[in-house]
Amino acid sequence: MDNGVAAGRGSASTLGQLALGLTLLAFGLGHTGVIDGVSAADAVSLAVWVGGVTLFVAGLLELRAGNAPAGTAFAGLGAFWFTWGRGAGADASAEATGLFLVLFALLALTLTLGAASSGRLAQGVHGLLCVSLLLLAIAQFAGNDGLAQVGGWAAALAGAGAWFAATAPLASWPAVRPGRAADRGVTVSG
Repeated sequence: MDNGVAAGRGSASTLGQLALGLTLLAFGLGHTGVIDGVSAADAVSLAVWVGGVTLFVAGLLELRAGNAPAGTAFAGLGAFWFTWGRGAGADASAEATGLFLVLFALLALTLTLGAASSGRLAQGVHGLLCVSLLLLAIAQFAGNDGLAQVGGWAAALAGAGAWFAATAPLASWPAVRPGRAADRGVTVSG
């Protein structure tokens, strides 16, 4: 892969975006209740192995390659998914669960602010994740299932964005940057 064409995104970034996208889609759709009989708890295995382990390894690979923003994002989110997946179903109070979500919403906020150099798509994914985690935290504190569904939709949208960020360079979809048409061979990099 020509790093100049893909704006510095390597295969570890693509893998990380794909893992994040799939995990967020499963987690988010599980909270929406849109698929009968599927809940967020059904995403636990995916969260641990794809969201947790795969993202963490992709983060370490990105850090080793010198890509601190992507490495930090993937390793931090890998820790989130692994912790969430291993703790799902544990006997924790709604307040403790809400606090956990607020703390990782702060991580997502940091990643949103830090993604300014990575582009609007990356900022959008992290921003939607932040909003989702805050809504889910408030839903835990208030015991509001409707708010949890809205948070699930925000997570699903973030997952779709991360999935697109991974799929576009693999599929060589053209990208248009603001103010100019895409050059031949330029792909979306997230």
